[in-house]
Amino acid sequence: MAQTGRAADDLTQVMDVLKRTLTALPVPTEPLQMILWENIGYLADDPRRRDLFDTFETTVGLDPAAILGADEAMLLTLARRGGMRPDTRVERWREIARIVLSLCYSDLNRTLRPLPLAKARTLLKIFPVTADPGADKILLFSGIAVRPSLESNGLRALARLGFLKEQSSHNRSYRAGIEVLVEGGRPDQEWLFDAHVLLRELGKTTCRRGEPLCAACPVDPICAHATVSVL
Repeated sequence: MAQTGRAADDLTQVMDVLKRTLTALPVPTEPLQMILWENIGYLADDPRRRDLFDTFETTVGLDPAAILGADEAMLLTLARRGGMRPDTRVERWREIARIVLSLCYSDLNRTLRPLPLAKARTLLKIFPVTADPGADKILLFSGIAVRPSLESNGLRALARLGFLKEQSSHNRSYRAGIEVLVEGGRPDQEWLFDAHVLLRELGKTTCRRGEPLCAACPVDPICAHATVSVL
């Protein structure tokens, strides 16, 4: 069992509070756009990431053929706006486009939908910076598979709230967090989407890694204030 004594009703209560008190910026929910979103800048916050993504969309476009055929100097200029290692970022954009063109017949979304879940996850993990959590997020946000997903900030928040104990590795902690959502959450896309987005927002704004702002946290009265060392 992943949970540490907190009941499913506690998780529902946490989510009810977060839905009343937190608002996250809209993000893409189409698979290719989500992959480009994650690769658009280096450690960019959400408003900055939105600005970079929108500029990329209007300047280059989101079609894989357009990305692969785009002028190198133009891509490099855009990549420099996203922080360090712009050369690597340009190559990742082109790699994403090549994968979609060669393995997905130019349409990642259409290719993913009929695949068995395991094969869909395997395909998604071919893309740059898309490990298990990223694959789960894409499948959930796009509505391809109604399965839980957690980002690192949301995972840390769940651990501090007392729903799971931090494990010996991030992968183990991630699996424990997913188990919490399976056991205590609702098996519908809207609830799981909100859980991912709002727990992430909680972790980014108040339940921060180094200095949690407990006094400003909307769920502080029902928080276990558990210690986490790495998450």
